[in-house]
Amino acid sequence: MGSPFLITIATMALFSSLATASDPSPLQDFCVAINDPKTAVFVNGKICKDPKVVKANDFFFQGLNKPRNTANRQGSTVTAVNVNNLAGLNTLGVSLARLDFAPHGLNPPHTHPRATEVLFVLEGTLHVGFVTSNPPNNMKNQLFTKTLNPGDVFVFPEGLIHFQFNFGKTKAVAFAGFGSQNPGVITIANAVFGSDPLISPAVLAKAFQVDKKVIDLLEGQFLETTRKDP
Repeated sequence: MGSPFLITIATMALFSSLATASDPSPLQDFCVAINDPKTAVFVNGKICKDPKVVKANDFFFQGLNKPRNTANRQGSTVTAVNVNNLAGLNTLGVSLARLDFAPHGLNPPHTHPRATEVLFVLEGTLHVGFVTSNPPNNMKNQLFTKTLNPGDVFVFPEGLIHFQFNFGKTKAVAFAGFGSQNPGVITIANAVFGSDPLISPAVLAKAFQVDKKVIDLLEGQFLETTRKDP
């Protein structure tokens, strides 16, 4: 067995590697983002505003208390607050969102490639879940689901496919926190059936083990739906 000192060093190294897996820790009190297309500086995130000209409004966002319009085919709307609309979040490694659901509204299966998500239900009832990454030995991906009521919290691990569905007869409202200033989102249906250019139907037919005509039909319906959505 190794000495306590070596075990401590190994443990610190492990946690250090985990700590740097997402957004890096800030190296100053703050780094307010600035959009300057003429700059030649490229950074992981956004470049910083001169601290001498930073104002309180750089750290301020309002209106997240207002219900959003859910009159779309999914019956849900996500209002994100991240570094793109709250510049003071730059380098801080956090962001949030408001989720509004009409009755039977769905936030369809998607992933956040750069962040873990913590969901808090404020109003209504949501059926939520996530699917694990591909396991070894041809085992099936595992689905974890839960029904959430007001006051409940659920965690979606970084990068895993997840969803939220309001199966109730009344609206639902939730808030989500993310471990990144810009978590990103990949909606599975959009990415698979609505990319530009489209993924070859032959590839999708092989992947989903269906006839190519089915893929042609699905892609056509998907593109027609996205054109009709407001």
